Amino acid sequence: MLEPAEWASAGIPLLRSPREVVSGLHSRHHPTPATAVVAVLDHEERLIASASFARRPTVAADGWEFRNALLAQLRRVIPHDLRRRAPVRTAVLLYCRDGDERWTEEDGAWMWGLRDACTLHGLRCGAYITLTRGGWQVLGEGRGGRRPSSLSEPSLLADTVSVGDHRTAPTRSGGGAVEALRRTAAR
Repeated sequence: MLEPAEWASAGIPLLRSPREVVSGLHSRHHPTPATAVVAVLDHEERLIASASFARRPTVAADGWEFRNALLAQLRRVIPHDLRRRAPVRTAVLLYCRDGDERWTEEDGAWMWGLRDACTLHGLRCGAYITLTRGGWQVLGEGRGGRRPSSLSEPSLLADTVSVGDHRTAPTRSGGGAVEALRRTAAR
């Protein structure tokens, strides 16, 4: 288990736009309490792969168990980067849970599990985000918001929205670029 101070001092890279990452993952995975969403981002915070899974209620808050569950999901969705000299991709974890935004021992176990799973899969360890009734919180950074929350309906993955003659950029859909998604869909 990691304490918040240990996590904050570990040099975890900050997300440029955590709200976009959280909204994109919420839209893709529709998490409910006791659901973990692990996502892999490239160097520009574009989503490369993600997986969601439910935490088994019979398992105590154990970092080793969480690490093994995260590692199994990472192995399922993306090949490892162990042959690289330095990690180029980053894994982030969004955990939807009951309670408030404050750190819990369960969060500490997830943090330890994420850090260790990243090491074993050749990834850079990224943000740990909780999603509760009150909203979302990037633990160790003090950044958060009210929407989405564990109670909110997932928004649709946005295409570019035209407002007058000004075109606004879409949400990055969990780090994924909309233009790349359009090209893939067109193939």
